[in-house]
Formats: sequence, C-alpha cells, structure tokens
Amino acid sequence: PPTSPRSAHLPPLPPLPNAALHTPPKSARGVPKLRGTMHAPEISPFGVSSSLPSECKGLVKHAGGCHCGAVRFEVWASADLHVFDCNCSICVKKQNRHFIVPATRFELLKGADNLTTYTFNTHRAQHSFCKTCGVQSFYTPLSNPDGYGIAPHCLDEGTVHSITTEPIDGKEWEKAVKEHKTIRSMSKP
Repeated sequence: PPTSPRSAHLPPLPPLPNAALHTPPKSARGVPKLRGTMHAPEISPFGVSSSLPSECKGLVKHAGGCHCGAVRFEVWASADLHVFDCNCSICVKKQNRHFIVPATRFELLKGADNLTTYTFNTHRAQHSFCKTCGVQSFYTPLSNPDGYGIAPHCLDEGTVHSITTEPIDGKEWEKAVKEHKTIRSMSKP
C-alpha cells in the first residue's frame, strides 16, 4: 500500500478482558481500527507539523523506534530527560524505564499496523510493542493515559543531553502516584 507523508497519532486501544495480547482489527484497507480519534497533523513543506503546539518551543525533536525499524516515531521533549524506573511486575520483567510526554508531543510515523498490545489487571495501561522484533519503544502508561511513556533507549543517538533516573514504587502504585508531586502533570501540554 502507498505510504502517506502524514504521521498518525496513536490513541490508546480499548480495554481487553484479562491478560491478553491484542492485534488491532483491520479495516478493508488494511489500516488498524483504533478506538478514539486518529489525528494526522498537516505537514509543512519543511517536514514540520504545522499543528505543532506552542508548548514545544525549547524542546528537542527526538526520533526513535523499535529494533527492526518497522515502528518509527518522533517525540518533542527536553534534551535532559527525566526517566522513571518503576518496580511494578511488568516494568521489572521488561526493564521498562520511560519518560512521559503529552499525546500532543508524540507522532507515530509508521508501524501502526505492526503494533500489538498487551494489557492486564485494569487494562488501562496499553503495552504496545512491535510484533516483528518484540520491542516496546513507547506505551500508554496507567499513570498518564492521556500521554505516552517513551523508552529513552529506543531514541536515535544525538539528541539526548542527559538522563536523570527516578525510582518509582510501582508495587505500591496507587500510593506512589498519589504522593508524587508531578507525575500526573507530565502528560499535560
């Protein structure tokens, strides 16, 4: 199928029963059907989204993706990243360290049809990963369903200046998020 110069914003997938792997159903055109609104910002002649929010001033455009290259994205964030190291059951198993951005600062460039999603427990966190290589380069976190958790180790080299890592007690998730002063606001523009 022909590719479009527009990028797609990937909204969270619908909740699934119990622990499950989910491959989004496809439309007749082979495009994943995702609940919510698909956003395709206009692209200027210079390749920059003309709908880029003003809050991105002073931020860096990072590019990244999975290991095999089937999934690629761009994200606007600081060059100095604040990364969470969570000790919940899934983050420990995946070694999931991530920084959080608002959905408006994330653009999926390609690979929506190559993503599959794992959920468990409340099914609010959407652990999307490449179904070819298995790498989760971003996901929709339980703490910030209106944003994305980005794996800094999946960013291309050259745009990250520094990384500060903060442990978060995911084993006591409700308490940790309630007591954390800024985590909920990190997905707000």
